[in-house]
Amino acid sequence: MSVPTTDEIVSIVSTFFAIKRINQTAESLEIEIGEVDVTEKFLYLAQKIEQRNLIARLEKNFGNIFIIISKFQPPTPRKAWIPRMLFAGTITTVMIDGYYRAAATNSIVKAGDPFVIAVLYTISLMGILGIHELGHIIALKKHKLRTSWPYFIPGIPIVGFIPTFGALIMSRGLIVNRNMLFDVGISGPIAGLVVAILVSTYGAYLSPLIPSSVAQELSANHGLVDIHSSIIMDATIALAGKHVPGKELVMSPVLLAAWFGFLLTFLNLLPAWQLDGGHIARATLGIKWHRILTYVSIGILVATGYFIMAFFVLMFSMRSPDARPLDDISPLSSKRKKMFLFIIILAFLCTPLPFSIFT
Repeated sequence: MSVPTTDEIVSIVSTFFAIKRINQTAESLEIEIGEVDVTEKFLYLAQKIEQRNLIARLEKNFGNIFIIISKFQPPTPRKAWIPRMLFAGTITTVMIDGYYRAAATNSIVKAGDPFVIAVLYTISLMGILGIHELGHIIALKKHKLRTSWPYFIPGIPIVGFIPTFGALIMSRGLIVNRNMLFDVGISGPIAGLVVAILVSTYGAYLSPLIPSSVAQELSANHGLVDIHSSIIMDATIALAGKHVPGKELVMSPVLLAAWFGFLLTFLNLLPAWQLDGGHIARATLGIKWHRILTYVSIGILVATGYFIMAFFVLMFSMRSPDARPLDDISPLSSKRKKMFLFIIILAFLCTPLPFSIFT
């Protein structure tokens, strides 16, 4: 589709807004408008002209509101085989990791056929990640934004401890306002967390119990690593009746998949950079507090021992610090503002802690 002329652009804008003044430069067209309540009108305008390969931003200078229109280059569609190959590679690394962990569990106490457990582990972990990304996709579709297929990222099984580095999707549309940015950010973690809770409860049910004295002996002889749990995971273990005095839980691979799910939820909900929690914080609090909370989040990652993730967030936040919507003037809805506190609580509940409130 050809790029519309200046007159055509002005005609499109005038169907939504009363135009006060027009200023054209080599790179953009600046149109001053008179309206104050612009949220819904600008949403429709931005979506309409995006179809004409144009991008509109809403800016406010000295009390005056401007629509800045410039050319927009849609992202180039990627090869369809790439996400499929990545998905297959991730399934492979997770299966290998699951089989190894099942065999390791069986060396302590009989837990079942390693292949069957590896399949359950793979379904559980991929289910958590897949539903997380599906939540984002549903939110994007709800706001009429096109999106890519999920790109699952294979990890390093067994020796690397992490069988997958998660997944991501790429929006092929533009985030118009803060409400949209908030919805896209919150949808994935909430959807994935629901599945993680179900997996954790089932995984706890599958996990065998051994006497505490045996557990201490195994830890001393084999150097077993004590994985820090979260409050919400401890709650599911208690729900499954596996908090028993004098007994220690041997974490099944399925329960470990849930642990990964809670960890990813915690990391994603940090109000930092362009993580999901960063999008939520940016939409709720604006650019200044988003930047401050990014550094606070880096401090939390260091304090909890996730140094590589802290370095990752620091480096990338320097390169692309902001997820700015096209309309950064319109405030977030009051209903979404109230949900921000709920998100902070969820992040805390999913945080790996060196203690349990159930002991």
